Amino acid sequence: MVHRQPESCPVCHGEMIITELQCPQCDVTVKGQFETCEFSVLTREQLQLVRIFLKSRGNIKEVERELGISYPTVRGRLDEIVRKLGFKPEPAVDPSVREELLAKLEAGEIDADEFVRKLDKASA
Repeated sequence: MVHRQPESCPVCHGEMIITELQCPQCDVTVKGQFETCEFSVLTREQLQLVRIFLKSRGNIKEVERELGISYPTVRGRLDEIVRKLGFKPEPAVDPSVREELLAKLEAGEIDADEFVRKLDKASA
């Protein structure tokens, strides 16, 4: 049975390193110090959301549909993942404001620069 890599040391909670890799097909073992994947800190549920988010090319509506959860829930989980990866999430913009600005952009009522300015202002 293959186990998930621990997020941190179970004793001191420090960062873990990988010191041995083994091929299950031919039983070759390689020893040394190897970097961990930055995504190894994510839970299985968080990794599933990241996979679906990438598969849908960042379309949150598709993520909502596939997981059967609401827009605010998707945003909240994405913000949690962003924080866990060491980034500071940007303030959320009300979805209705975003949709209104997108409609104005598509209708040619505002240009891309104005769209970005108004979106930034709405998230402040």
